[in-house]
Amino acid sequence: MSQQRIERRFAALSEARRGGLVTYLTCGDPDADTFAGLLARLPEAGADLIEVGVPFSDPMADGPAIQAAGMRALKAGMTVPKVLEIVRGFRARDNVTPIILMGYYNPIYSYGVVRFCSDAAAAGVDGLITVDLPPEEDHELRVPAKAAGLDLVKLTAPTSDDRRLQTILGHASGFVYHVAIAGITGTKSAAIDQVREAVTRIRRHTDLPIAVGFGIKTPQQAAEIVGIADAAVVGSALVNRVAEMLDPEGRAKPGLADAVLSDVAALARGVRKA
Repeated sequence: MSQQRIERRFAALSEARRGGLVTYLTCGDPDADTFAGLLARLPEAGADLIEVGVPFSDPMADGPAIQAAGMRALKAGMTVPKVLEIVRGFRARDNVTPIILMGYYNPIYSYGVVRFCSDAAAAGVDGLITVDLPPEEDHELRVPAKAAGLDLVKLTAPTSDDRRLQTILGHASGFVYHVAIAGITGTKSAAIDQVREAVTRIRRHTDLPIAVGFGIKTPQQAAEIVGIADAAVVGSALVNRVAEMLDPEGRAKPGLADAVLSDVAALARGVRKA
């Protein structure tokens, strides 16, 4: 079922002749219950696919916002088994919205790669984005992931030339995540012409849908992206909204979920109008 969810969602978006909205939030930020409640409401707010960040102590690709979210989640007791438990709870209510776990290889390796892939698929995870695992070394995750029915979503960058794209995309599945900037999450935004050029180049190497992320913060930016790619990914802007809705002790204020979901709804409207 897992691969079918991603395929079916992008097929439905194509049939509807519109781009998709992919949202990212860090699992367990600011606490497990608040996050689980927020996750449950994301599809209704307009998220077409959901990236769930697996918090890690050394998130080298992430900017200050997502680093801080990961620290909050870890401090609140979030672990890989608890991430899978939260996904399992979501899946009991929603069997159609794709869930992609985004994070780093160390927690997967520590958990046990084969066991992780099996448990993730059983929990209802559809795909994995593993930021720090290069394609030359991904066989130890790719093989058990494929056996479990999990898509391995690959990352491309502005620096990925045609030769490198062949290597990156050789075993990609689900969709391609194009990182629009050379840098960390939540900082600068890419020029739309650069994104257009990169997506055109990527399409020469794959028939998979292409989602673009890093630096997309507003409904207008998301609309511009889906005029070029198949989906826009928004993460740091939503993580920042979570942070804004915390009290001085780091606990969720009343209305946190409503504030984040309002932002998601505005992004979704922008994407749908495009």
